[in-house]
Amino acid sequence: MRKKSLAMLLASAMVVGILAGCGGPKVDVPTAAPSQAPTESTAPVESAAPELTFAPGTELRMATGYNNTKTGLTFDPDVAKDGITLADGKTYNAGDLKPTWAELENILGMKFTSVYTGQSDSKEFDYWKEKLDEVDMVSGTAKQLSEFGVAGSIVNIAEYLDMMPNFKAYLDANPIVYMSIVGDTSNGAIYLSPYFDGVDDIERMPLMRADWVVKLLDGEGEFTADKTGKTAAPVYKPYMPTSGKVEIDVVEPDGVTVKKIAKDYDKAGNIVDNMNKAGSMDGVAAVNMLRKYIDEAYDGYYGTTRSNLFVGQNAAWDVDELVALLRCVTSNAFTLNGTDSVQGIFSREDNNNQRRVDVFRFAGHLFGVRGLEARYNWMYVDNDGKLHDSRTNPDTYKAMEKMNDMVKEGLISEAFVNKADEKTQTYLENDLGFMHYDYNQTQTIYNESGVLQEGEKYMAAMPPVALWQDGANGGTYMRFTESWRSVKTGGWGISKAGVADNQDKLYACLKLIDYAYSPEGQILMSYGPKAWQSDKTFMFNGTEMPEISDAARAELWSLAKGNYTNYARQYLGSTLSFLKSQAFEFQCTTEVGREGAGYISNAIAAGTIKHPILGVVEDNMWYTSTPTILPLTQTDNDMINSYTDLGNERWGVSKDQSNALLELITGGYAAASKLVPGAADADSAAKVVAEDFNANAQMTLVNDAWQRSLDFYQTIK
Repeated sequence: MRKKSLAMLLASAMVVGILAGCGGPKVDVPTAAPSQAPTESTAPVESAAPELTFAPGTELRMATGYNNTKTGLTFDPDVAKDGITLADGKTYNAGDLKPTWAELENILGMKFTSVYTGQSDSKEFDYWKEKLDEVDMVSGTAKQLSEFGVAGSIVNIAEYLDMMPNFKAYLDANPIVYMSIVGDTSNGAIYLSPYFDGVDDIERMPLMRADWVVKLLDGEGEFTADKTGKTAAPVYKPYMPTSGKVEIDVVEPDGVTVKKIAKDYDKAGNIVDNMNKAGSMDGVAAVNMLRKYIDEAYDGYYGTTRSNLFVGQNAAWDVDELVALLRCVTSNAFTLNGTDSVQGIFSREDNNNQRRVDVFRFAGHLFGVRGLEARYNWMYVDNDGKLHDSRTNPDTYKAMEKMNDMVKEGLISEAFVNKADEKTQTYLENDLGFMHYDYNQTQTIYNESGVLQEGEKYMAAMPPVALWQDGANGGTYMRFTESWRSVKTGGWGISKAGVADNQDKLYACLKLIDYAYSPEGQILMSYGPKAWQSDKTFMFNGTEMPEISDAARAELWSLAKGNYTNYARQYLGSTLSFLKSQAFEFQCTTEVGREGAGYISNAIAAGTIKHPILGVVEDNMWYTSTPTILPLTQTDNDMINSYTDLGNERWGVSKDQSNALLELITGGYAAASKLVPGAADADSAAKVVAEDFNANAQMTLVNDAWQRSLDFYQTIK
């Protein structure tokens, strides 16, 4: 591979797209974002190696999809029903290949037979792992595919890179990607085709009912209300300082100019401390106390549009200010929704563990804790250059304690605490919920889907200011997001037993992967076939991309209520794996979605929101993005797998699993200790995980592998 300078890599990493859960174009950035292949690799590369030829009609048995039967290669009966006619004029029935995969058959000359059981990556692989001779390609987590690759069950596609010019070009241009997927540094083995649902941009973000913030905080004079409630007896205590000043860089409303503003605690006090001293108070008094604090702490900077502290381009809110706002929201339900009840923080589905875990991810951002939104197994790179497990960090549990304090004050959804069957849509359509932490495109569609009414506005807000231990003396008060897109934690592997002694099958699998990384393959796997693309193009992060067709836009709303991801996966068969461009999703983002995400994009461009870098940041390793897998040996994997207390029974992030951090949020240590026996406080919880659960032993193996990965990176950058 040709050498690439670290400076060039990091320059690429600064090109950021945001929109959606997704990514959209950053303002005034002329270069290409890595969410498509870099400019230098957007054309197929000539190769002297043998071509990937195979017999026409070669059949591939595909145990591949995305999490459920609706999002596989073929139409599910619940989606196709009695037959569904799509933008290409064709009628599709249950069991038919979706348009993207039918088109792939035509282009590549192979045949796809879906044997997908409709489960998550991990469960799908578990179903097939003892009978891999019955499948040719299979979904799995990056960890599973790498582990079974090391054991000899999954094909090492790195052996065929010279026959895969498009995939090889992408790895050549993005060595950090290679580092993130290499399963064995001794030979550079790759055991999965990686999935990029966008890359090098923000993923999740806070979302708020901006119109409620405006209603409570903006305007001349004091806030008044016809009817108000009372704040709960205070439990939550300040996280931010109670004296002194904290300076924060913000982007001015022009979207470009950076200004340093101060939180002046000497003048205004800490808003939580102020409220706590007053005790339980009526909602009107709480709002006026917060208004006065904003005016004094920021020396009148926000004027009468105090809402900009939270939802403006120049937002600078922190968790204490959020708690104060939540107290105002929950005590002024009648003003906001005409009832006597409103929920503060909620999750997309309060009874679904896969969505509930977003609350502890959000807690990491609120309280400056790394590793809670990690690409690899709860881990982050500290400034010592080593990987650390966030579950062995007492600060992780202290953050959850603070969230539990919010629960005790009623600032987090009752349905979240009780695991009731409540969803984002019902919260928003019934004016019951204020905010959650999620993907922009899929959640801001409610502004245009009939869920929200005229004058109501649900939009993305800036990540909060927190104290991050980035190696500076005492840490740095700044906005930092760990929710940064890189290689996804799932992918597709080629079953060695499935393609054994059948070069046609092997080459067909490799050809599919390579085509998906070609320019036309990226568009097909993101947009679907030509019927879903118009003849017009637009510039997206420096690359000319198709506009979606009118028929596609109409179908998006008629079939999926504006949800791009559901539409693409359930109806088109795109966005299931490989390299997804955000260009389609960007076009599907609502005006409100673009507004909030645009603010964030401007802030990232101006450097006022920090994030992990998709490269090895040698002058401060704290900013180095964690790889998705590590080159662990078979012995390493066997040993780590024996540490079952670190697994999903206690730390699950899938739908029906349990998670100790969520138990701590909802029920304190009495609940958490059922999954972490002996956990009575932050220090004891961290110690149990480190010693009794063998996290320290695991980290010894992991850091040896991490060093091998770093050494390998030096040879390919």
